[in-house]
Amino acid sequence: MKKTLSLVLLVFMLTCCSSNDINNNNPYIPNYSFTVSINTDLAAYNNLKFASNAIYYSGVGAKGIFVFNTGSGYNAFDAACPNQPISACATMTLNGINAVCPCDKEEYSLFTGLSTLKYPLKQYRVEVNGSIIRVYN
Repeated sequence: MKKTLSLVLLVFMLTCCSSNDINNNNPYIPNYSFTVSINTDLAAYNNLKFASNAIYYSGVGAKGIFVFNTGSGYNAFDAACPNQPISACATMTLNGINAVCPCDKEEYSLFTGLSTLKYPLKQYRVEVNGSIIRVYN
């Protein structure tokens, strides 16, 4: 009985472990494959060394990406409004620790990607190696 219970518990623990998978299901923002390396030793990205700072990086994703220092790591999100079809007004702007969609004035936390609307910010994977931040999908 103890062996069976231990085996069931082990299987449960292995299947519940989190991975680096990010759920990016959003009908408004297509999936793009890209890899970007950001060197925080460069002046344009130096503020990413400090907690609660973000940068906008254009040319990848649907409308560029935001990279944000959470204080315990980094988050990267698409800069396209997640609850709007992609249009001229769908590129969000930074407002401190939030991203703001100009279409509906909704604010999204760069710590969590959440707002009061249905879809959160589209998140991308991040790896850090010294002063290099790699963002990819």
